[in-house]
Amino acid sequence: MPPILNAQTISKAFGAAPLFRNISLTVNEGDRIGLIGPNGAGKSTLLSVLAGIQSPDSGEVATRKRARVAYVAQDSFYPGGLNVRDVLERALTEAHVAENDHEGRLRELAGRTGFIDLTAQAASLSGGWRKRLAIAEALVLSPDVLLLDEPTNHLDLAGIRWLEELLEDAGFATVIVSHDRYFLENVANEIVELNRIYPDGLLRVRGKFSRFLEERQSWLEANSREQESLRNRVRTEIEWLRRGPKARTTKSKARIDTAHGMIRKLADMDSRSTVNNAGIDFQASDRKTKRLITLEDVSCKIGGRTLFENLNFVFTAGTRVGLVGANGSGKTTLLRLLRGEIEPTSGTIQRAEFLKTVYFSQLREIDSSLTLRRALAPDGDAVIYQGRQIHVASWAARFLFTGEQLNQPVDRLSGGERARVLIARLMLEPADLLLLDEPTNDLDIPTLDILEESLLEFPGALVLVTHDRYLLDRISTTVLGLNGNGSAEQFASYSQWEDWQAESETPQSTTAPKADSATALKQESKKKLSYLEAREFATIEQRVEEADARLIAAHARVEDPTVAIDATALQQALAELEAAQHAIDTLYARWAELTEKAG
Repeated sequence: MPPILNAQTISKAFGAAPLFRNISLTVNEGDRIGLIGPNGAGKSTLLSVLAGIQSPDSGEVATRKRARVAYVAQDSFYPGGLNVRDVLERALTEAHVAENDHEGRLRELAGRTGFIDLTAQAASLSGGWRKRLAIAEALVLSPDVLLLDEPTNHLDLAGIRWLEELLEDAGFATVIVSHDRYFLENVANEIVELNRIYPDGLLRVRGKFSRFLEERQSWLEANSREQESLRNRVRTEIEWLRRGPKARTTKSKARIDTAHGMIRKLADMDSRSTVNNAGIDFQASDRKTKRLITLEDVSCKIGGRTLFENLNFVFTAGTRVGLVGANGSGKTTLLRLLRGEIEPTSGTIQRAEFLKTVYFSQLREIDSSLTLRRALAPDGDAVIYQGRQIHVASWAARFLFTGEQLNQPVDRLSGGERARVLIARLMLEPADLLLLDEPTNDLDIPTLDILEESLLEFPGALVLVTHDRYLLDRISTTVLGLNGNGSAEQFASYSQWEDWQAESETPQSTTAPKADSATALKQESKKKLSYLEAREFATIEQRVEEADARLIAAHARVEDPTVAIDATALQQALAELEAAQHAIDTLYARWAELTEKAG
């Protein structure tokens, strides 16, 4: 059977800047392709070319006869006055579905996408539910291939799991632009990286994302060896050319042509191999005290609804909290409490004196009238970073911006570029506490890797809200799970919280097991560890060592004679000791679970 989509030697440029050149890509029955690549490589453009929304500058895209192609853009917006039923009815009409079949199809679509209230106003839905509605519209078409551009950006963790299940059971092919590594691992059966480092403009690997990483590393190593070998041969030929050979014989002329060909090939390889990465390194303050914020029996109610109650938590330097829960469970509200924007309904929040907090908002609020130059350096042509002055052009280059972009308006930047601008601004502010609300949206995988390393090295405390499960597992020393109905429970990792979710009767159960009783969960399966569990297992020993060090430090503080005679200091030290002991108990319990499951 011919491919559903067949793109041959297509190229696309914006102005003088080429996005991709002469690339070829086919989409066949059963393909679930994860399309990745650095920001600016042209992933979204390629997807819209495959969808027929844009035309390539050269080459062609052939669609199999009678094949249906559905496309879901990054952002989904609906005009006022339309409810969910209206949107789906319109899609059914446009897809020429018989009117007497509409009600049955509506019920089926609502069931598949989780919509209970079809009268809800589409424009008032959260970003995650608007994404679900856009996917429901696409499914109306009964597509042969579904093209999804960053579908997980606006979905919460429950929504991502829903989408994974939907795609795994789907009878259609998919091409998905995503930077969510666990999502790619769970859904994709092929990975395509669009990147100019490859001679064909892309690398396609059959298998899961973990297999792609292995194959990509093998390619990079082989390419590096070939590049070095060619470099050595070019040196020899350049020395020969410098001696001024005469092109009087066919043999000499052929060698001169070959030498120039090798020089051009090496220049091309060097050009393609030049990879720039964003330089991310958050500044810590000079604070010596470790205890930053203490929550004591904190409760919060909004509109008569209890989001969480009796929350006790101590934030100390080195604490890295992954804050999880469904949309509306209170994550952003808790961040606002920590910032001091609002007060708790009951309980107390104690902050260290002169606490410095840096906040990354998921709204990415930047004055769109600013140029990139002013957004990066508001007060002149230089910034002060870690005590030294850096010119704005150098500061921009650190975040992968060119000098030509400095006078470009901020509103012309992509989502990933706007995220890098915000990170650049935040890095100029020394912090005791980082509050990061969905910082990973639109960031490419290399930038995510660098962000992770920076957060791991940050000596202060941080609270991370993200749907990136890989980042949660790698960064968090503890996970705080909110269910939106009053419960706030601590877990050793995102994976453990997810296990509890799966074992609970409903995802919104108001009673969660304590973290140190997580071993009571059903772990009798003899199958090998999942990819997510294997990643957790690979880092848990290091996390236990870190937790042990915090416990030892907490014991030393309690036993310090100067602390023992100060009632307030002793109370704080005992609270830190209790938190450290709880964390280590939880980690050991999880370690035992994973060890048993791994056999």
